[in-house]
Amino acid sequence: MTASGRRGLAIVGGGKMGEALLSGLVRRGGPDGIVVCERSAERAAELAERYGVAAVDLAGAAGRARVLLLAVKPQDIDGLLGRLTEHVDTDHLVVSIAAGVPTGRIEAALPDGVPVVRVMPNTPALVDEGMSVLSPGAHAAEEHLDEAEALLAAVGQVRRVPESQQDAATALSGSGPAYFFYLVEAMVDAGILLGLPRALAVDLIVQTALGSAVMMRDSGEHPVQLREAVTSPGGTTIAAIRELERHGVRAALIAAIEAAHDRSVELGGSRG
Repeated sequence: MTASGRRGLAIVGGGKMGEALLSGLVRRGGPDGIVVCERSAERAAELAERYGVAAVDLAGAAGRARVLLLAVKPQDIDGLLGRLTEHVDTDHLVVSIAAGVPTGRIEAALPDGVPVVRVMPNTPALVDEGMSVLSPGAHAAEEHLDEAEALLAAVGQVRRVPESQQDAATALSGSGPAYFFYLVEAMVDAGILLGLPRALAVDLIVQTALGSAVMMRDSGEHPVQLREAVTSPGGTTIAAIRELERHGVRAALIAAIEAAHDRSVELGGSRG
């Protein structure tokens, strides 16, 4: 316990990402020491009942927890910081997962010296397979990074990056699950078009995606090598690859990720 008497974690914001982290943390370590703060009383009660945690207001969150995880939309961060500043001191650690919002903007709204760590997680944290990247603010020491990393490691993998790389990481891994779901959706539609039952098409594609990801993770081989191993001369796969290239799928995906990066930068500079 700290000198202030605070300990534990407060998750401030009960949206999709806040719940994903709450779910994983409770699953790994139980609800003890975790409180949730959510402006919607109905949503707060729902999360409290579902995960066995206490629902508190903002003052209660800062009073009870040393680590404050800000899980709100970037459009809402300034209003939250304005309400939070009177309750925070340098004994707290503020961990923000607001997409695009730089640590300097958060630090400027809080009392001087409050350590801030910026994190971009993703929704596979719901199944303990999340990918999070974190960066320190001006007042965050190694011990604060260690603490934030331990928190996120409970729900997946963690990498430390310079804050200058956060917007790129947001575009790749923060938004990344949506790209995969989008591709799977299209592949399922193709399976149905070819006469497969929907349930079978989903099973085939989900297991193929899972197996391919594990192969790429564990083999150490470049994606090009793995793709070429499936691509026989004059076969079915090369015919499909030709169509993907003809329709510009590679270029479209790169452009989409660039757009996500640019939007992350835009969100970081907006206020209110």
